Amino acid sequence: MKPLHTLANLDEIKLLLKYEVLERFEEGFTVDVEDYINRISAVTSIDMLMDIYSELGSCKPRNTYSYIEPSDWSSIQGERQGFFEEYPVPMNSIRDKILGGWLGRCAGCMLGKPIEGWTYNQIKHALSRIGEYPLREPYIPFEAFNEVDEKKRRNVLKLTRGSIVMVERDDDIDYTIMNLLIYERYGSNFDSIDIGEMWLLHLPYKSIYTAERIAYRNLVIGLKPPNTATYLNPYREWIGAQIRADFWGYISPGRPEQALNYAFKDSILSHTKNGIYGELYVASLISLAFYHVSPFDLILDGLKSIPSRSRLFEALNFVLDLYRKGLSWFEAIEQILTRYSSYHPVHTINNAAIVTSSLLWGEGDFTKTLYYALLSGLDTDCNCATVGSILGVMLGRRGIPECWVRPLNDRVASAVSGIGITSISELAERTLKLIKDYSGQHSANSS
Repeated sequence: MKPLHTLANLDEIKLLLKYEVLERFEEGFTVDVEDYINRISAVTSIDMLMDIYSELGSCKPRNTYSYIEPSDWSSIQGERQGFFEEYPVPMNSIRDKILGGWLGRCAGCMLGKPIEGWTYNQIKHALSRIGEYPLREPYIPFEAFNEVDEKKRRNVLKLTRGSIVMVERDDDIDYTIMNLLIYERYGSNFDSIDIGEMWLLHLPYKSIYTAERIAYRNLVIGLKPPNTATYLNPYREWIGAQIRADFWGYISPGRPEQALNYAFKDSILSHTKNGIYGELYVASLISLAFYHVSPFDLILDGLKSIPSRSRLFEALNFVLDLYRKGLSWFEAIEQILTRYSSYHPVHTINNAAIVTSSLLWGEGDFTKTLYYALLSGLDTDCNCATVGSILGVMLGRRGIPECWVRPLNDRVASAVSGIGITSISELAERTLKLIKDYSGQHSANSS
């Protein structure tokens, strides 16, 4: 087996280790961040870098760090505040809600995709300059990009209002399709190794990023989950697992414990701690959205899905407290972005806080919720896709305004091998078939 560091160059490993230093500090270890960054910058060989990596692995926890953040299933269960019952979901409502989830996810992704990574202030400036803050109608107008370079303008044209002809390829949608394929192949009995095998078979290496790309490399060199999530993977608490959650919720209408079980097996391939919790949280919200009609009640219930002494739990409660105090969304989002500004723009915690605030202040309005997720900045395609998915399930296809759906033309492009360009409604029907098959087996086993 070749170790990962033999497959990467000096500069790449330096970058990984610099992020590892920050990750270790955020996880509560005693780390002199500035000293380690300077040492890593000065190193001239990979072997010396790997010595520093080993040293980081021996750091002791800070005495002042009060969070309890396990990554194993049993300990996560022990840290939750409660467990879910099964919720009654009429079978005749599921088709509309599944289609709503897929369409909402696709619409949200296309809304956020052209400005992925922009800050709150950058978005406000670009839209205000053309008299579109907040947006007057769905999707971002091309004029918002007048101040960016010509290459960027050419790339975003097909993602802007009036030029969209389908859902363009994006990893946020690829993973939802990927998990559909996994469930079609293995049913409910899949494990993390099965997911890894399917990644290697169906996902091009260059179409996945950060934690997933590292986990993919670790699979190639022979590591197995959960070690794939930890070896030279400083991105293990970033948003990658959270954006893979949706299908586990779709396939589990009103059965959030089932959704959590599936999401956990998926997340540990590439993530730990709050990276895992982000996927658990979103999977539970989508499962619960088949039942709940209030975003506030949905989020209160969904908090049971994650450890109650984690940073993510604390962040979500911070957002809830702002909502209870009656702050406007504009007042709240400034506090949220300030409080969590130390995290990378694609970290789980800050983006999960944006998802939660968008749902709360959106108050069940599909358009307003997506706009809030967009205007918040950071990982806009992920966050808009997530809230679109959750509300799409809650409201059903009938509850999504046609102006969001019509431009997509029921078509989505994917990098997942064997998919190419396919029908969104067909993906929803394939999901529905799996639910019906499961329900039939469940009924037979219960009788």
